[in-house]
Amino acid sequence: MSDDVETRTFEEARAELDAIVHQLEDGSTTLEDALALWERGEALHRRCTALLTVAAERLEALRPPPA
Repeated sequence: MSDDVETRTFEEARAELDAIVHQLEDGSTTLEDALALWERGEALHRRCTALLTVAAERLEALRPPPA
């Protein structure tokens, strides 16, 4: 797995993850390739989740306090 996952934007990580899902679904990969794709997909999913968490925290910080 490459360290470049951590430098991906949300949109880049999501697009690559989508491509991986399509590759896995078409069933044309070998078992080894499928495992490598799955591992990369897991890393990309973690990246997307982390970026969404940061975005949610930023939005929460902008929310006005309750009256």
